[in-house]
Amino acid sequence: MLAPACLRAYNGTMTDQPSARDHVHAWMEKYQAAWASNQPGDIRDLFTEDARYEKRPGDPEAWMGQDGIVDGWLAARDEPADWTFMWKLLGADADTAFVQGVTTYSAGRPSYDNLWVIRFDGEGRAAAFTEWFMERA
Repeated sequence: MLAPACLRAYNGTMTDQPSARDHVHAWMEKYQAAWASNQPGDIRDLFTEDARYEKRPGDPEAWMGQDGIVDGWLAARDEPADWTFMWKLLGADADTAFVQGVTTYSAGRPSYDNLWVIRFDGEGRAAAFTEWFMERA
């Protein structure tokens, strides 16, 4: 008797693809390191060549490609000693991770709640990044 197709396909014969859950922790560490360094190479390494970085869903002014992301990031950069960031993984589905964070700025600047949606390629780089942020009350 043959096993159902869905079982046959997975019995060690199918190549397992890395999931967002496999990539998100290392990527978040690299993101925070790039946030602290503001070095173009650190930023570029986070994203695929054709990545899209949105500051809100459907952002008409999204940063496009590695060079566009580096330019946008550096134009809006934070200084390393001006912030702290805490995060947790809310969930992951296939190549997409959902991250909740809190950014706390120094010198009386507002703090923000963050929600990030990160879609990874198979190598652990972000192909798409969308963030929502709102000032904490």
